[in-house]
Amino acid sequence: MLPDSLWLLVSALALSLPDRTAAQTPSRALLLNTPLALAAANFSSTSTPLLFALPDPPSSSSPLTVSIALCSAASSAAPRFFITNDSQVAVPGPGGGTDVWELVVDSGGLANVTMTMDGGAGKLAVWGGGASDSVEIGASDSGPLHEHLPEPPLLGDSTSNQALLYSPPFGASPLAQPTYPNYTLPPAELAFPTPPDGPLPNYTLILAPLTAALTSQPQTACALRSHADAKTAGDVLRQQNWLRDEQGWRTEWLLDGLTPLTNYTAYTIQDGTKVNGPTYFTTKSASFSCQLVHSLPFCPTTSYAVPLPPPPAQSAAYDSKSLPPAISTPLLAYLTNFTTSLLTSACGRDHYSPLKSCADCQRAYRHWLCAVSFPRCGEFPHVAATATTSASASTAGATGAQQPFAVPAALVPQPSGVPARNPAFPAFSQPYTALLPCLETCYDVDRACPAFMGFKCPRPEFNANVSYGVGFVDGVLGKEGVVGGGSTGAAQDRWGNVWCNPS
Repeated sequence: MLPDSLWLLVSALALSLPDRTAAQTPSRALLLNTPLALAAANFSSTSTPLLFALPDPPSSSSPLTVSIALCSAASSAAPRFFITNDSQVAVPGPGGGTDVWELVVDSGGLANVTMTMDGGAGKLAVWGGGASDSVEIGASDSGPLHEHLPEPPLLGDSTSNQALLYSPPFGASPLAQPTYPNYTLPPAELAFPTPPDGPLPNYTLILAPLTAALTSQPQTACALRSHADAKTAGDVLRQQNWLRDEQGWRTEWLLDGLTPLTNYTAYTIQDGTKVNGPTYFTTKSASFSCQLVHSLPFCPTTSYAVPLPPPPAQSAAYDSKSLPPAISTPLLAYLTNFTTSLLTSACGRDHYSPLKSCADCQRAYRHWLCAVSFPRCGEFPHVAATATTSASASTAGATGAQQPFAVPAALVPQPSGVPARNPAFPAFSQPYTALLPCLETCYDVDRACPAFMGFKCPRPEFNANVSYGVGFVDGVLGKEGVVGGGSTGAAQDRWGNVWCNPS
């Protein structure tokens, strides 16, 4: 038996120890697929963590993904995150133990783990956290709730004060292959597309000058939203869902009120928690006189600047309603006549190719026809006095945070008054620089269409570079006459560089 004095000492020590009983009872339960924000007021001492009960997925066999997103740069007292799916573990923490894991935040401010849960046994403990820390946590039954997705937003093109931007693709493309005996092809004038059924992703655009330094923040949705400069620069004149190409639907933004020759950084945030980006681009100089064209149902991939005078007062950019009929009417006739001739071939029961169909041929021809019918304006790079400047090829003249390339884009100066490549375009009163179509766009038609159509493309060794950008997509740079050594689809990158017009 212990002496009375020793009992008093043991009792005093017990009273001085932190009470862990409260910490063993979760302070609250996370809701499935619903993010929860934690700010400084939520954090406590390192000896008493915040404890959350994790939800069970709808099916006991389905895994649960728990994700963490830093909403601010981590402080010296940055919180640590521990998780368990074992009901015998009261509080997962730095002490470790069986079935206890730490979620380590990566350089982008994200962490996640996927595991199965055993009937309400899952717990998440948040240890530490300082006054400047801000965190968002979540649990999902369909992959990470917080995520940095690989595909960045797509730049259509820019002028001195406008830009066309697109979200990453979503939804399936409805471009089905017709089958025998009802073998019909889409008409030249495609119907205005309607979004697919079901819930659609909700995209938010964040666009800021490069000086806002958004890339130095954690690359999470909550961090980007909370940054002082994280707002959409300029004015959003139009936002719509658009079936731009075979990859699927995209959200399109037409912006105005941008600053000439300014480097911009663009992100999209999907459903409030997932991030795409960044994409970089630079607006054109103040003297750039071409106008944006977009939202053409017969040329859905056309979204760039063309040598036309300013559109009517009620339109900020050219679309199907404001485009002069003198341009659209012959284009529709060309596509209609081509489709009529194509349907005389074996498009039904018999195929002319085991790889390509008449529908593939028509789509490739549409891309090519739109690329050559709408001359694209570009601009030679402008060298700015900045340490990040690189002498890369760019139609946007981007000078900050871009990749160095030694080969210039397929740009050809056009004096004022010279007829455009498409005779349906009026003579342009201002000098401009044309960005030639990609030679690969032509070869795509040659590969997809039957031989009797007689479609031919110029060879690189025989002046193909007069009409096309050669060697940027499907060629070997610096080797005259060599085709097939490039990477198909690489006419544009996320740094604002565009080497030829892929349409």
